[in-house]
Amino acid sequence: MKELSKTYDPSIVEKRIYDMWVEKGCFKGVRDPEKKPFTIVIPPPNVTGQLHLGHAFDETLQDALVRVKRMQGYAALWIPGTDHAGIATQIKVEEMLRKEGKTRYDLGREKFIDLVWEWKKKYGGRIVEQLKSLGSSCDWDRERFTMDEGCSRAVREVFVSLYEKGLIYKGNRIINWCPKCTTALSDAEVEYEEKPGKLWNIRYPVKDSDEYVVVATTRPETMLGDTGVAVHPDDERYTHLVGKTCILPLVGREIPIIADEYVERDFGTGCVKMTPCHDPNDFEVGKRHDLEEILILDGDAKIINGGKYNGLDRYEARKVIVEDLEKGGYLVSIEDHVHNVGTCYRCGTDVEPITSAQWFVKMKPLAKEAIRVVEEGEIKFVPDRFSKTYMNWMNGVRDWCISRQLWWGHRIPAWYCADCGHVTVSREDAVKCEKCGSTHITQDEDVLDTWFSSALWPFSTLGWPDKTEDLAYFYPTSVLVTGYDIIFFWVARMIFSGMEHMKQIPFRTVLFHGLIRDSQGKKMSKSAGNGIDPIEMIEKYGADALRINIITGNSPGNDMRFYTERCEAMRNFANKIWNASRFVMMNLKGDEAGLPDELALEDRWILSKLNALIREVTDNIERFELGIAATKLYDFIWGSFCDWYIELTMPRVSAGD
Repeated sequence: MKELSKTYDPSIVEKRIYDMWVEKGCFKGVRDPEKKPFTIVIPPPNVTGQLHLGHAFDETLQDALVRVKRMQGYAALWIPGTDHAGIATQIKVEEMLRKEGKTRYDLGREKFIDLVWEWKKKYGGRIVEQLKSLGSSCDWDRERFTMDEGCSRAVREVFVSLYEKGLIYKGNRIINWCPKCTTALSDAEVEYEEKPGKLWNIRYPVKDSDEYVVVATTRPETMLGDTGVAVHPDDERYTHLVGKTCILPLVGREIPIIADEYVERDFGTGCVKMTPCHDPNDFEVGKRHDLEEILILDGDAKIINGGKYNGLDRYEARKVIVEDLEKGGYLVSIEDHVHNVGTCYRCGTDVEPITSAQWFVKMKPLAKEAIRVVEEGEIKFVPDRFSKTYMNWMNGVRDWCISRQLWWGHRIPAWYCADCGHVTVSREDAVKCEKCGSTHITQDEDVLDTWFSSALWPFSTLGWPDKTEDLAYFYPTSVLVTGYDIIFFWVARMIFSGMEHMKQIPFRTVLFHGLIRDSQGKKMSKSAGNGIDPIEMIEKYGADALRINIITGNSPGNDMRFYTERCEAMRNFANKIWNASRFVMMNLKGDEAGLPDELALEDRWILSKLNALIREVTDNIERFELGIAATKLYDFIWGSFCDWYIELTMPRVSAGD
């Protein structure tokens, strides 16, 4: 037997072993009626991305679980894949075009999409290769992409099916709009931050009277779209004013004073300005009282329908409007005010609530079964505390805005007839209007929210909508491993999609892990300059050192701190295992395998310790306590086996026994 080198070099060993595993098909998920299936689908990383510590954490946990199940004799399948990442990918390609002095409009839609596919072909596989360098034991022959032919067919089927059931509709409703990404966002894509601001108290004169009402606002520019003032029906201060009108300052428009129970009479002055096109609550009140809807911001957040303020950016307009209010004697006071501001999860820009014609999914009917399966324990959350977070969101869920004003993505399969106005929604590309037969039809310009396709991931990757053998055998999947930060983006949507389209849960268990923070406990980010590149860690210390570092510091659902120096300690651990193996190989010949007739005391002791370890570690893994399991393995190998048992065998080895 060839003697091992004295020092472990992961750069030589890890790739060679990984390539051997792939070549021998060790990672293949094969249907076997004699075995129980165990399935994991990878949370598909963005095709734009490169491996970061969050990916490394997520994939290491999945890898540990799937490798254990393989060793236990399950037909284990780990499905890899990537997400087309609509906004992120389009931004990348548009940035590339800007360097050439071009925009997507210079190319036109068709050529731009071709360019994105070229970009995807060139750069899209980067993260997959990085996952392999991490040691991920996925079945790479089954790699999927959210815009591949099969997934695209599944998306089309789901859209049309939900539309036919009346669960998808197009309507003019309040949505979240990102002026930088110039697209609609769903509620889940808006992150709220506490920001210091101002509260402007403004006097609205009552028509044909010396009276006035005072309203407060954090966004004075929206007053240009005010079409009413609301008070509580039981507020005696204003009962005599209900039904009258007041004059909108700076604009001169007459707007009604209405009574609605939405108003909190003990908050502020008890009078609330109504801007139906720019506030979700005002929108609902406006519908109840038939208030006029006036849109005062365009897609770039510049003023429209605002007279002399037209063309001003929203924040420029704010300054000018406040100055004009003060000059006109309408400004009562300005107060410092800290409030929650919605920001785009992708770019951090303040979002604007605006009314817009968009496509929506009706969520209340779909939420019922999704709530039940978690409530009754068909799907188990680990840790369980996240089930409460899930329930709170699902019980209050609003309709999901699924249309995006992008070119890259699954284009909405709806065609508008120029002759009769009918909308044809079809599984196949329409060539004529299904109502009047006209060929003067045009397809909707928008694409679907990226999360619409990833919501189908557990079954679209197994061949649905076809009834495949893989789908029958490997679905529902066994465990979903993901961060708690996408419980609404992805987990909830997979659950209601699975229940609606498969009539089955998509997975039995969801293992939530926390975020990886820096050694000071701060969130890692490019802007903070505290990010760690896992590829650099792998090149310097080896994938095993990085993985064992991540695993030993983790407990389900909790954030963890990453210490670079622990990678060095774990590289030393890998070297310890290497040298223990080297010692064994140098002192045992191949024909000496097996136990001797007589076990020495130290032999019985180490076997006893090993059996206890196997029981405990297996139990820990079944309870998803991977951090505890890894620590026990570390302690056993380094302490019991290397420091004690090997040392105790030295005299026997020296004596040639």
